[in-house]
Amino acid sequence: MTQVKPAPGGRMLTVLRVHLPSEIPIVGCEITPYVLLRRPDGGIFTDDVSEASPVDGYFMRYKWYRIQSDRRAAVCSVHPTEQATLQCIGCLKSKIPVAKSYHCSAKCFCDAWQHHRVLHERAISALNENGTEEEELFGRFGSGSSSSGIISAALSGSTPNLSQSSGFNNGPTPVYPTGTEKSSGETWFEVGRSRTYTATADDIGHVLRFECVVVDLETRGTVGAPTSVMTSRVIPAPTPTPRRLIPVNAADAMGHFDLDSRASSFGTFTVLSYNILADTYATSDTYSYCPTWALSWAYRRQNLLREIIGYHADIICLQEVQNNHFEEFFAPELDKHGYQALYKKRTTEIYAGTPQAIDGCATFFRRDRFSHVKKYEVEFNKAAQSLTDAIIPAAQKKLALTRLVKDNIALIAVLEAKFGNHGTENPSKRQLLCVENHALFCQITSVRCSTIFDLTGMIRKPRSLPNSGNREINFSDRLENSFQLTGSKHNYFDKANTHINIHHDLKDVKLWQIHTLLKGLEKIAVSADIPMLVCGDFNSIPGSTSHGLLAMGKVDQLHPDLAVDPLGILRPLSKLTHQLPLVSAYSSFARMASVGYDLDHQRRRMDPTTNEPLFTNCTRDFTGTIDYIFYTADSLTVESLLELLDEDSLRKDTALPSPEWSSDHIALLAEFRCTPRVRR
Repeated sequence: MTQVKPAPGGRMLTVLRVHLPSEIPIVGCEITPYVLLRRPDGGIFTDDVSEASPVDGYFMRYKWYRIQSDRRAAVCSVHPTEQATLQCIGCLKSKIPVAKSYHCSAKCFCDAWQHHRVLHERAISALNENGTEEEELFGRFGSGSSSSGIISAALSGSTPNLSQSSGFNNGPTPVYPTGTEKSSGETWFEVGRSRTYTATADDIGHVLRFECVVVDLETRGTVGAPTSVMTSRVIPAPTPTPRRLIPVNAADAMGHFDLDSRASSFGTFTVLSYNILADTYATSDTYSYCPTWALSWAYRRQNLLREIIGYHADIICLQEVQNNHFEEFFAPELDKHGYQALYKKRTTEIYAGTPQAIDGCATFFRRDRFSHVKKYEVEFNKAAQSLTDAIIPAAQKKLALTRLVKDNIALIAVLEAKFGNHGTENPSKRQLLCVENHALFCQITSVRCSTIFDLTGMIRKPRSLPNSGNREINFSDRLENSFQLTGSKHNYFDKANTHINIHHDLKDVKLWQIHTLLKGLEKIAVSADIPMLVCGDFNSIPGSTSHGLLAMGKVDQLHPDLAVDPLGILRPLSKLTHQLPLVSAYSSFARMASVGYDLDHQRRRMDPTTNEPLFTNCTRDFTGTIDYIFYTADSLTVESLLELLDEDSLRKDTALPSPEWSSDHIALLAEFRCTPRVRR
C-alpha cells in the first residue's frame, strides 16, 4: 500500500482519537467505534467519511481483525467476562447446553446453585415427559440451535460460522486472507471492512482489533500510520432461562370451573406488556451494579428484541420507548416479524432533554391477526389545563398546573380481529378489541377482537371507526360525557397499555389521571359494547388507591393516600368509581384450585394478601409490583400466563437490569380467550 506524505501545513483529514463505547464485545451486538476527526479547515467532527463522500479529497478506510491464539478458553456462564475453571457434570448428564455448565470458581458455582438447579429440574422433567428438552428449555427464542447451541459449540472448541446465517452485516465480503502470522502463537484474521462490526460466534474468546486510516482519493495511498484500538475477548450473549406459559384456564375470574368455556368461546390471543427501560434512564449512576457493557444500548436493544420476539405475542405493549429508538430500531425490526406499529411520545411542557430521546408508549400487533381501526392519543397535560380552567381560581392556576402537568400520555388503539367468531350468537358479527397501553406516563390499546384502541395521554384527532365519524375526546372532569363511540353495534375489546410515572408524593395526581382514563374507557365500553384490556406500568403498588380503583372499581374513602389533595381534584370522594369489570390477569395464579409443580412455584411468587405478583420491578433500592394487565372479565377469560421470575435468581446479579435481563421490569404476558359477553 502506497503511503502519502502529509500535505504542507498539515491541511488534511486527520484522526485525532479512536475509542470504543465498551471494551467488551458481545456476540450479536454491533460495535461502533468513536472516531474523532479534524477537517483540513480545522473543524472537528465524528461523521463517517466514505469513499463515496470524501472530504477535500480524503476518505476513511477501516479494517477489523480477529486475533486468534492457539489456546482456547471457556467462558463462565455467570460472569461471561471471566475464564471458566470448572464445569458442572450434572449439566452434561442432563443434556443442558455446555455453555451453561461452566463457572469461574467454586464460589461462583455455589452462589448460583439455587438458580442453576432449576436448569437440572427442568431438563430432567422435559426429558422424562417427551424427550424434547432442547425445544422445551431453549425454545423461547424460537430456535435452540441458534442461541444456546452456538454457544455450546463455541466453548467446546468447534465454533460454527454464523456469518452466513445470522444476518450480521460487517461490510463488503472480499476474499479475506486465511490468516497472517503476527507473532508466535497468534494469527490475525481480517473479518470486516466497515466502520461498524457485529461479533459472531466465531469471535468468542478472541480479541478484536479495529484500524482506521486516512486515504488520498486521487492516489489511493494512505496518509500516515493507521490508528488502532483493541477490544477485550468477545463473550457470548447471556441467555436467561426461558420463561414458559403456565395454563390457568380451569377457573373463571370468580374462581368457578367452566369446562364448557372452550366450546362457547371463539378465539385466543396473547398480549405482552413490558417497560423496557429507556436508554436515557439507564445510567451507571442509577444502576451501578450492572456491568457497563450490559447497560449499553447497543447490547440492550438486541437482548430486548430477542426476548420480545421470542414471546410470539399477538399484541405487544411497550413502555419507555424512546422516539428515536422506535423509529430507527423497534418499528423496522418488528415490521420484519409481521407487526404493525403505533406510537405516542410524551409531551414536552416540562421535558428538558433531547427531543429524539423523549420516551413514550409503543403498541404493536400482528397484521395477520388484527387490523387497525382507530387510534386515540391522550395527553394529560391538556386534561390538566381543562381541569384548572373549570375548578381552580385564577390566582392559583399556575401553582395547580405545576402540580398537574407531568407530560404523561396514553395510547388507545381499536383493532379488529381476523380470527373467527366461532361459537358466538352471531358468527358474522365483526369483533373489536380495545387495547390501552399506558405508562403513568400512560398508553392504551383497544381491540375489536378485531379492533384495538391505543390511548396515550390526551386524545387528539382520532381516526374514525366505521360509521362512527371523527370525534375529539376531551379529557376533563366531565370526560365520560364526551368519550363516546356512536353508530357502531360491533363488539369491542378494550386493552390498555399504560405507564404512569409520577413522583410518589403526587398520589392525588396519579389517582386523578387513572380515574380520568377509566371514565373515558368506561364510556367506550358502554357505547361500543367492547371488551377491554388495560396494560402497562402504573407506578402504583397493590393496596394503593390507584390499584384499588382499577381492581375494585372504587377506593376506600378512609385510605391514607386520600389525605393529600391540595387542589381538591378528588372531591367528592364518592365520584372515584367506575363500572368496568376489570380483573388483574395475574391474579389467576392465586385463584387456581388445581395443584402441580408449575402452579405451586407460581403461587410462591404471588402475594397472598393482594393476589398480585410479589414484584414486577426489581432494582437495588425497590422491589415491588407496579405493572399490570387488567381485562374485562365479562367478555374475556385468561387461558395461560407467562411464568413469574424468582427473586433469588435475579439477586445473583444484585438486581435488574442485568446481563441476562435488560430492563429493570419483567415482561408480563397473558393469553386470553374471547367469550360471549355476560349481560349485566
